[in-house]
Amino acid sequence: MDSKIDKILETDTSIRVYRLYSAIQIMPQLIKPEIESFYAQTSEENRLELGLGPLEFERNKELISRYLPKKKGVIIDVGGGPGVYSEWLAGLGHEVHLVDPVEKHIKQANKRSAKAKKSFKSILGESRKLELPDNFADVVILHGPLYHLQLKEDRIKSITEAKRVLKPNGVALGFAINHSASTIAGLLNGFIHVPELYAMCKEELTTGRHDPPKNMPGILPSAYYHRPLQLRDEFEEAGLVYVDTYAVEGMIWMDKNYFETRGDAKKKEAIMELLRITENDQALLSLSPHMMIAGKKAMIG
Repeated sequence: MDSKIDKILETDTSIRVYRLYSAIQIMPQLIKPEIESFYAQTSEENRLELGLGPLEFERNKELISRYLPKKKGVIIDVGGGPGVYSEWLAGLGHEVHLVDPVEKHIKQANKRSAKAKKSFKSILGESRKLELPDNFADVVILHGPLYHLQLKEDRIKSITEAKRVLKPNGVALGFAINHSASTIAGLLNGFIHVPELYAMCKEELTTGRHDPPKNMPGILPSAYYHRPLQLRDEFEEAGLVYVDTYAVEGMIWMDKNYFETRGDAKKKEAIMELLRITENDQALLSLSPHMMIAGKKAMIG
């Protein structure tokens, strides 16, 4: 392997962000071999403890919390992996149903649930066909379908399924990767001129398709990276009432001394304040690697 590419993959924290982001894997007969291989070799259980993972986990919980029922509710965690978020949600007193297409993740989630103070249910399944009844849930969280399904029609099916299982006035929360994420990381770290990375970034910026170079293993496999307005369009096309779009990491991950800043309580609070006051700024959303969108199911009648 090219020594410069080795350096990207092995030593650069921001480039390794690609490895750290979660992604749902659809049923084995429907996915490419490289996607299966990627998830067979990665640990979703430890992912949120590494690199930018703690920021992602902290912010995702903060944003999700704003839409949780005040009393016990029914939450569906689609693409919930080994159950990190489901364990947290169950601990808050909610009835949680995790859905994930990776058998390894379901086994890990079952073990996690068995050890937790409050258990949750895990179902082997995928986002386009949820084995759950209509009008069932207060909140549906789409943790990966919006970016690991490259075809728009498949993403619309996933959002439509979320709408079907939601109760009237229920909320769907979807997480997406920004079309600019790879390019910003490459520019910040001086690797944008590596031909393979440059070509990948051009494709993401122009079409939204993410297909990593074959000679750069460890980067997220085939996916779709959204523009903020495109994400809203897909929620509305699926019949949900748009509520808002939020930056997850915002622009603070670009702090040159981010990890030093996070270790200082005062400095951390200062940059988190910057993140919160800009989280809905449409002009700045594309600076955030991840976005969360919220949409409601209209009341009947």
